[in-house]
Amino acid sequence: MKEILVAVDVDGEIDWRSTLPAAVGQARATGGRLHVMTVLPDFGMSIVGQFFPRGYEKEMADKVMKRLHERVAAVVPAGLPVQHIVAEGNVYEAVLKMAEKTRADLIVLGAHRPELSDYLLGPNAARIVRHAKCSVLVVRE
Repeated sequence: MKEILVAVDVDGEIDWRSTLPAAVGQARATGGRLHVMTVLPDFGMSIVGQFFPRGYEKEMADKVMKRLHERVAAVVPAGLPVQHIVAEGNVYEAVLKMAEKTRADLIVLGAHRPELSDYLLGPNAARIVRHAKCSVLVVRE
């Protein structure tokens, strides 16, 4: 596993406590590189975009990228290669596209314990697992 894509929620504590450390362990064991990504909603959609001031999308992406760098630095040891990615759009589509773009050998993502409304995995995790062209590690908390 040389190219490891990790999908995180910048504010999701499971990702910083469990998901990213699991990916770091995989990268260390295989000499791999981490691609840590988060996904913003698509503010550019005409129905949504009209409610935000011009330039809001870039400003939000910059803030999220800064936060992603800070959170990753607190978990990933120095010397481990990391690419930081902020994507936009639908979570599962963005993760699957980035997996192809980075030629990921492994996708690592977190999943909360399932509730009655979720059958085994949430909708994004289930779609990623079902449609990924590489292995997927789902980290449960």
